[in-house]
Amino acid sequence: MSVYRVLDKLEAYVREGTWLPAGYRILSEERLSEFIEKMRATLPEEVGRAKIITKDHERMLRAAQEKAQALVDDAATKHDEMVDQHEVVQRARRTAEAVLRDAQERAQRVREGADHYAASVLGEMESRLSGALGAVRKGRDALSSEVTTGTTSAPQLADAAAKSKRAAFDQENASADADTAALEAVES
Repeated sequence: MSVYRVLDKLEAYVREGTWLPAGYRILSEERLSEFIEKMRATLPEEVGRAKIITKDHERMLRAAQEKAQALVDDAATKHDEMVDQHEVVQRARRTAEAVLRDAQERAQRVREGADHYAASVLGEMESRLSGALGAVRKGRDALSSEVTTGTTSAPQLADAAAKSKRAAFDQENASADADTAALEAVES
């Protein structure tokens, strides 16, 4: 289960809470804790996906190095066969060096793209989770302050909810832009 699904379920649970006359909702602390635990449990999946991306990048690098080595070995074999033809040997060496250089440059670009993408995914996850946890803390603080003071502060809760929704919306748009940029960087 992804972090986003858990957040969607948490949001649906908050919307389905029992209404009080003052415009507040009653939510189960146990149920909220359950959602937070599910988010924590889901994080290793997201990190695992980032590791898969890194492994793919390493596999591509190895394949490029093997291809380059095969080309170098092929050039060496041709050199042995055509010792008498100095010009042909020189061309083979230049081609092998150019292919090796090209393979190393491509491998470097793939490595940088994968590293950048993994870093952006992890940064995005961190910002989303900190925003979600901040919203949960604000809600819990507001609920606990009502319980201790016995007063209702509907405008404060409404204001906090609006800020939380706005922050989540801004983070989602920023992450979508970051994902698009990261994918474009990896593809090029």
